[in-house]
Amino acid sequence: MPNHHWIPCDNGKVPMDAFICGMDKDGSSLYVGRAFHEGDLLPGKIVPSHGCIYVCRNGAEHGVKRYEALVGGNFAWTNTSGNRIPRDAVAAGETATKEKLYVGRVVHDGTLTIGKVHPSHGVCYIPYDGKELSFQVYDILVSK
Repeated sequence: MPNHHWIPCDNGKVPMDAFICGMDKDGSSLYVGRAFHEGDLLPGKIVPSHGCIYVCRNGAEHGVKRYEALVGGNFAWTNTSGNRIPRDAVAAGETATKEKLYVGRVVHDGTLTIGKVHPSHGVCYIPYDGKELSFQVYDILVSK
């Protein structure tokens, strides 16, 4: 049974115990979150200073004002690639067709950016600068 949970939030707010897992170019913290967009529940990066979570889908980055923030748990990051999903990976969403999505992150352009691991695509997608960027090698969030 997972020892983490998701707290409803909006407009850039995060609970005090939200999981910090990345860093924006300006040095501000990024948090793990998830939001519904076009029928999918998508993992993404909460950017409090922007007042939203960013998720990616169909080649683009989308800002969403209502989302859930990840809290609790005992987490670690492990490096992986392609569709190699560790047994203890944290499922954080799913597509409209019920494929599980996981939390991933990569270093890109001076940031440590959170995104979604889409197993059937064999990549981690991150929302960045209006686009959906894909990476075959990435870190995936696991529960310890």
